Amino acid sequence: HNPVFEGRGPGHWDEVIRERGWILREGDVYHLWYTGYELPETNTKKLGYATSPDGFHWTRYSDNPVYSDGWVEDMMVVKRDDTYYMFAEGENDKAQLLTSADRVHWTRQGTLDIRQANGEPLSPGPFGTPTALYEDGRWFLFYERNDEAIWLATSKDLKVWTNLQDEPVIKRGPELYDRTMIALNQVVKYEGRYYGYYHATCPENGSDRWTVCVAISPDLIRWEKYAGNPILEADHSSGILVNDGRQFRMYCMHRAVSVFYQKENPARRR
Repeated sequence: HNPVFEGRGPGHWDEVIRERGWILREGDVYHLWYTGYELPETNTKKLGYATSPDGFHWTRYSDNPVYSDGWVEDMMVVKRDDTYYMFAEGENDKAQLLTSADRVHWTRQGTLDIRQANGEPLSPGPFGTPTALYEDGRWFLFYERNDEAIWLATSKDLKVWTNLQDEPVIKRGPELYDRTMIALNQVVKYEGRYYGYYHATCPENGSDRWTVCVAISPDLIRWEKYAGNPILEADHSSGILVNDGRQFRMYCMHRAVSVFYQKENPARRR
């Protein structure tokens, strides 16, 4: 019965929702952060929060929006120790960091300071769709520039990020389905390999109609795109994987939140 969550329509601060929201399952509760705004498109994007006992039926937080002091969209959340780290786009598609101790009250830490491999600042322009991963005492940050390619930077203090290389780690094409624009949503480590879920588009999809794709890597730098891409056809975007305790679900979050399950593979039963 998709979608499972969507904007509330005219007269509400979250008349419309957009781009990547984030779902984090902790114990028996699913936590959803999402971007809401009132039309027209240029209005400030604010941060909303909702919870669910099953990932299907959602209750919005009574005091939404939980952050409205600045522009927040296209976010993802990493919990480390007792702190929730939110990597999100701010105004003009500049990646930023917010932190929280309770999932609801967020403090903006500022725009991310991303440097080239030699320590020099990035060239002027947007750097968005930040996707973070913490591993072995180091933070890894994937980001895109104008949806043209995906770069990887690292940091030990969350203050200065340095490119591992100044060449993108994932580029558009040469496949037809992602030859126009790509952006990475999530990286999941599973059985020793990294799975990067990204959204992509091409002229045949039409305006703002994305597909969900996946690439696999042994080291976060070398990526091989799955031969069966896209794994979800247009119009689906901003896919993230959530383990419900029994299996993985794929949530997509652009204009509405929908959920998908993996097709059953008869060979697995044998």
